[in-house]
Amino acid sequence: MKVRFGTTADIPRALAIWRDAVDATHGFLTPEDRAVIDVMVQEFLAGADLWLVDDEDGCAAGFLVMDDQLIDALFVDPALHGRGYGTALLNHALTMAPNALVDASEQATNALPFYEARGFVRIGRSETDPQGRPYPLIHLRYAGG
Repeated sequence: MKVRFGTTADIPRALAIWRDAVDATHGFLTPEDRAVIDVMVQEFLAGADLWLVDDEDGCAAGFLVMDDQLIDALFVDPALHGRGYGTALLNHALTMAPNALVDASEQATNALPFYEARGFVRIGRSETDPQGRPYPLIHLRYAGG
């Protein structure tokens, strides 16, 4: 699988991936918070450096955004979970940041097992998300696989 740098033309697909992934894995979000976060993600993606991995048909299957050592976003189309796209994106992140950090939602059932199975260890916890909403985060650091 090849990871490629995204363009502005990839933003709508990245947003669709984010929406589908969040709908599939973040059922704990209130509808109000989900709507607010959606607007934030639209604005975030418009200014982000996107990395994408394509499926066999050349359609983006997932995306990654890095902020120095922090994996700021890593989402895969939920219809394609378990096929290696997330791992390909994570491996790319580790080439850019060998000591990568990531914050994973404690309430999303897929995030912690994904990162921990790939060599990340817990280094802390926050009771809220960065905006102060009651969605706890687990802070992780790559410790090798």
